[in-house]
Amino acid sequence: MEKILSYPLSIIYYLLFGLWLLVFHPIQWVCLNVFGYNAHRLSVAYLNWFLVRTAHFLGTTYHIKGMENVPENQPLIIVANHQSLHDITTIIWFLRKTHPKFISKIELGKGIPSVSYNLKHGGSALIDRKDPKQALPEIKKVAELINNNNYAVVIFPEGTRSKTGTPKPFAVNGLKMLYKFAPDAYFLPVTINNSWKITKFGTFPLGLGTSLELIVHKPLKISDHSFEDILENTETIIKKYIKN
Repeated sequence: MEKILSYPLSIIYYLLFGLWLLVFHPIQWVCLNVFGYNAHRLSVAYLNWFLVRTAHFLGTTYHIKGMENVPENQPLIIVANHQSLHDITTIIWFLRKTHPKFISKIELGKGIPSVSYNLKHGGSALIDRKDPKQALPEIKKVAELINNNNYAVVIFPEGTRSKTGTPKPFAVNGLKMLYKFAPDAYFLPVTINNSWKITKFGTFPLGLGTSLELIVHKPLKISDHSFEDILENTETIIKKYIKN
């Protein structure tokens, strides 16, 4: 029954999702080129407000815990497990005050209205996972950016999304670069639950009635920990709260 009901609702969802991307692409351009960084940042945040609210057509609800753990006016390395693209819209909107940037695969830097523009011009790192000589300098650049401006960078160290919610092993290299080149930052562990259920049937139709949960854990200051220690603590706390 859920799958049958999902077909018309998924069509409505995708039509609205695409509409917001098309509408906000020129808005982003005007904000950045006429009014500057802060206007562009806000345009991206409100784009994601529309995307988050559009998911309500699928019966998706959002439950955000631990916002009191987000340090104010500090550089942050937001480390999260990865289950679907809805992780990204959730983080951008609910953690918008941290100025989140992303470490994203280079293929997303072109061809997608709004998304590609923000990744290219909003301070994110576009990396080729198969080319460390290209990827590592890009990660270094975004680490220095967040360290100098008290912004946040979001990294999904599993690399690829978990289609069942079961976490994959964390890759180390990107986290190590961020640790090294953002020495004033905090690691901010984030656990995401149930967003994989939105795509449990694949990209179409979409799952209905998902209760998406985002848990922000206590931050870990880089200067107080060795890399090995902060990596172990971060991975342990994120995975401890994942609900299978």
